Amino acid sequence: MSKPIVAIVGRPNVGKSTLFNYIGKNRLSIVEDMPGVTRDRIYMDAEWLGREFTMIDTGGIEFETNDKILTAMRNQAKLAIDEADVIMFIVDGKTGMTSADNEVAIILRNTRKPVLLVVNKVDNMKNEADIYEFYNLGLGDPIAISATNALNIGDMLDRLVENMPQEHTEQEDNDQIKVAVIGRPNVGKSSLVNSIIGEERVIVSDIPGTTRDAIDTHFTKDGQAYVLIDTAGMRRKAKIDMPVERYSVIRSLRAVDRCDVVLMVINAEEGVTEQDKKIAGYAHEAGKASVIVVNKWDLIEKDGKTSLKFTETIREELGFMQYSPVLFTSALTKQRVHRVTELIKYVAEQHSMRVATSVLNQVIEDATAINPPPSERGRRLKIYFTTQPDVKPPTFIFFVNDPEIMHFSYLRFLENRLREAFGFEGTPLKLVVRGRKEKDE
Repeated sequence: MSKPIVAIVGRPNVGKSTLFNYIGKNRLSIVEDMPGVTRDRIYMDAEWLGREFTMIDTGGIEFETNDKILTAMRNQAKLAIDEADVIMFIVDGKTGMTSADNEVAIILRNTRKPVLLVVNKVDNMKNEADIYEFYNLGLGDPIAISATNALNIGDMLDRLVENMPQEHTEQEDNDQIKVAVIGRPNVGKSSLVNSIIGEERVIVSDIPGTTRDAIDTHFTKDGQAYVLIDTAGMRRKAKIDMPVERYSVIRSLRAVDRCDVVLMVINAEEGVTEQDKKIAGYAHEAGKASVIVVNKWDLIEKDGKTSLKFTETIREELGFMQYSPVLFTSALTKQRVHRVTELIKYVAEQHSMRVATSVLNQVIEDATAINPPPSERGRRLKIYFTTQPDVKPPTFIFFVNDPEIMHFSYLRFLENRLREAFGFEGTPLKLVVRGRKEKDE
């Protein structure tokens, strides 16, 4: 099921990022901080009252405005209208209503999307009368909050959940591998998709997906059914006056939510960019299998070490995706395009791999014999038992005497041993540490 997208829009300095960060730091976020993943994010997965959703901080999407605030706000509003399910319009209760607020309100009133009008910086609810002027924006009842002082955030989130679209479950076909082709515009996603499909000439049908206007392309190769989820330009172009790249992030988030495997397409001429890191980081945290595809490889002057050096650069820039195979392709010349579906199928199998409990515990026992668990204040970590309760991604629970003694570095060591023993190429692993008293053993 695809998570609803909530876009935060508003003038600079009204507290958009403060609110965004508050929600993330106060355990509403369901995403854990993991070293190596870019934290300079414009998105955040969160949960409230059992509903999961993705928040987009439009303040984190840079617009080339030359300080033209009104133009920037219009662009943000249009971004929200086109791509979000719910829009949170943040205004400043201390400054009061401005002409820029009114201009954006005109745009928002003409959309059919739910809009929450949030008046920030109301630091004392006794001053709630200060919000009355915002009724003039014609966006319904304003919600007074203080992101800095954490006032009324819960009521705001209650209203947010009430305005989210109804939950629905996609019809599953366990035999199909759902693939999201993601990356910045002009890296060759559409050409790659056309090469994969056109080369085989085995398109079954184009079937509308669950997102607005999205088309899922179904095809079969060597007996395996695949679904290519739209991000590669199969949807209509947004009819707005702003860089298409700003939309690629949000569209990619939607596609990642619905897929099994991510094809992270990188332009060989440009290398890994900050936008690439954001999108790849989301796929990693969502627990999706992935293949890094370096496209336009035919345009690169090469020697015997070019691909090795390029791979090393990718590993450095996308340090959190060390597990992902790297494939150098050219959609134009069809170079290695035939290997794309091979790798998709391979990493999907790794993503679904389940290890026998007895074999798993033997590997962990051998690992602890080679590198004994750490100790703290004279107390050594004991790993009593390990189990794998889930796949997609493979999830492992370590039952230990004291979870606080499990240092991140040792957990990374155990992850490396699991990969050495079983592979798990192309998939992240989810490692969970739980305490268990020794007498319960």
